[in-house]
Amino acid sequence: MKLDDIKKLQQKKYRSELGACLVEGEHLVLELQQVLQLRPELQAAELYLTEEYRDWPTPLVKHEIGSKQMRALSATKSPQGILAVLPIDAIRPASADGDIAIYLHEVQDPGNLGTILRTLAWFGGFRCLLSPNSVDPFNPKVIRASMGAIFHVPLELDVPLESLAERYKRIGCLDMQGEPLSAPTFSECDCYLFGNEARGVPREQLDSLSACPFTITGSGQIESLNLATAVSLSVYERRR
Repeated sequence: MKLDDIKKLQQKKYRSELGACLVEGEHLVLELQQVLQLRPELQAAELYLTEEYRDWPTPLVKHEIGSKQMRALSATKSPQGILAVLPIDAIRPASADGDIAIYLHEVQDPGNLGTILRTLAWFGGFRCLLSPNSVDPFNPKVIRASMGAIFHVPLELDVPLESLAERYKRIGCLDMQGEPLSAPTFSECDCYLFGNEARGVPREQLDSLSACPFTITGSGQIESLNLATAVSLSVYERRR
């Protein structure tokens, strides 16, 4: 891929057009290389690196570029000097039967989505469903925040909220008036629904799904939790 095209991958429009995204920094490139044996389709990735990374051990195709060129390609202010370009279609692992669904409705914050993916990868056995109008999971900020978890969590994009009722028998959601997460019924859900950071999920749509409400019990001093924190607590309780 031409360097000018790689630079465009900072924008969602061009990630979609070119079918590729960026994975930047030592940690993420190492994580990518560690999953190559399990995910041979990721061998299509190519490395771009500066002189100090010339001897970086890798089975991937390498291209050496100058520091100035790296700064032009990088999404960070102080690039480490190593990044990978890989096809988006190669990133998403296949979902396994029995995976529990985490549905995110119009999540907007890249850091939140990356942290959620990291949590789901840690516990395993989850898939992530994103509604239309959600942040692009292949945004460089999401990939960095996921710390490589994006290679391990099955992703479905543009999943309509109304389709959940057809796919899942029992859907759980968070609500201040719900049962506590410790209730036995919480672990009976096969899909957990989380809303937008500011607006949540429209009440009429929740009602149409017959979603079962659950509450993360708190002190009552503030009205809400960060989305990624709420998902983490819920996933932990489901696994516990």
